[in-house]
Amino acid sequence: MPYFGAHMSIAGGYHLAAESAGRFACQSVQLFTKNNNQWLGKPIVAEDIRLFKDALRTHQLTKPTAHDSYLINLASPDEVLRQKSIDAFTHEMERAEALGIEYLVMHPGTPTDGDENAGLERIASALNDVLRRCPAYRVMPLLETTAGQGRSLGHRFEHLARIRAAVSAPERIGVCLDTCHVFAAGYPLSPKASYRATFEEFEDVIGIVHLKAFHLNDSKKGLGSRVDRHEHLGKGCLGLEPFQLLVNDSRFKDRPMFLETPKEDAEGEEMDPVNLALLRDLHARKPSKPPKNSRNGNRRP
Repeated sequence: MPYFGAHMSIAGGYHLAAESAGRFACQSVQLFTKNNNQWLGKPIVAEDIRLFKDALRTHQLTKPTAHDSYLINLASPDEVLRQKSIDAFTHEMERAEALGIEYLVMHPGTPTDGDENAGLERIASALNDVLRRCPAYRVMPLLETTAGQGRSLGHRFEHLARIRAAVSAPERIGVCLDTCHVFAAGYPLSPKASYRATFEEFEDVIGIVHLKAFHLNDSKKGLGSRVDRHEHLGKGCLGLEPFQLLVNDSRFKDRPMFLETPKEDAEGEEMDPVNLALLRDLHARKPSKPPKNSRNGNRRP
């Protein structure tokens, strides 16, 4: 079974995020290591680390993952903001490493001047700087696929491949695939032929081996809309088929898959347990086999 999890709040302590994941019978957990709308966070003390790691062991949670601050923009042409972003991402790496986090998910960045090539180069250069500051760290940054809203980079697999190729230690950089984002970016995830074609393209451009984690979200907007709006599983434009294909794909059985769906429905019902139960039900159905080397099926427009 894949490592199902959800993004959990750290209000009251990191260990409470792990305990929330355990309460929902998750196998993994994703969290922020600080307020995601602040550049820096208060120091993590030894007791924070002990309680968090104890909670991970108690609830048998593996592959814990963090997400970086939304303020960070490594692609910025503004040198002051870019340097502030490099410092902040280094701070995120240090916090994740202290907590024993395995992956740190990051949005690649936005070149506000509209220069895509220069933006990709700035991201790679910034990551080289961060990795030099964090030698021998075990935590791995994961470039997240994006919907391509505005001028954000990461909505094409080629963007992520170019960033990894330009980093001096590409083996230290992985990828996180968000289902809502790739769908909104124009990559179909159903029917099965289209699902296969999209992951064949991912394999050709980036390599499945570098795909380390998933965000499982339905989309409020349609294929190729370039709009990032998450929806509960099966309630949006993706439907359930992509999620059934993903959770039964044997290539991804050891990848953590995190919900980032809304925490409540319109009536205020807690939805993480509902969406997690749906994933487990989809996994219990007939599994799909990894695609063969067929090039049939619909390709990305």
